[in-house]
Amino acid sequence: MTIQETATVLWNHSINTEYAHIGLACGAGYADARPGQFVTLRLPDRSTPLLRRPFSIHRKISANNETTGIEILYKIVGSFTRTLSLAKEGDRIDLLGPLGHGFSISEQHRKISLVAGGIGIAPLVFLYDALKESGVSFSESAVFIGGRTQTDILCKSVFSSSNIKQFITTEDGSEGEAGMLTAPLSRWLKSHRPDMIYACGSMPMLKAVIAIARLEHVFCEVSVETMMACGIGACLGCAIQTNMDSEKYRHVCVDGPVFNAEELIEG
Repeated sequence: MTIQETATVLWNHSINTEYAHIGLACGAGYADARPGQFVTLRLPDRSTPLLRRPFSIHRKISANNETTGIEILYKIVGSFTRTLSLAKEGDRIDLLGPLGHGFSISEQHRKISLVAGGIGIAPLVFLYDALKESGVSFSESAVFIGGRTQTDILCKSVFSSSNIKQFITTEDGSEGEAGMLTAPLSRWLKSHRPDMIYACGSMPMLKAVIAIARLEHVFCEVSVETMMACGIGACLGCAIQTNMDSEKYRHVCVDGPVFNAEELIEG
């Protein structure tokens, strides 16, 4: 069930010069939120920006076995996120969610590869938490975190609590292996065939991951990053071409943001 409400800021922490992390207290409806779903935010008493802004649910906040809020990991890239980064404990933010179609979790998917480019790590941490709860041991799984520079490498410590294998890449070589994360992913798949690849990042990165998954005949789900202003399929601004049926276009906000890789048009 989608709920529009006024959420209270619990905390808002800077991670580095480009990324921050906010906690929002919200209603019980988020107990049923699924990894890959998102919310849209509006800053109260502000006429600009006119459109709401979408953010992946990064994690749930719980107390006494009840969901009391959500965490959002965000990149400071424009006026909205710059203003959001100034929000303080007790401030109020207009929140709409949970929205969209999330990742699938199955008993058949025990060997996992998580692939994140930059801020694409945000929904994959929520997914990682859910997979742990479902009983995945991660002994034969891996997470691939890539970015342009060391600043874009986020959430490494989250995965240190399990025996999941970590691969870090940066385009400038400032951390981990120099280059694109598709290089260690390709090597890993040659010797450690996963049951499922879950990926989130830029569209060029997702296309590269999808091509690798198809080449190796591995199931793959991707979370598509795009502007989703309304979040409910009304504004028609987030159409994406698919090969699902005669209706070639789907709306990322309601049919996604998570898609089976086989549904997406190649190229």
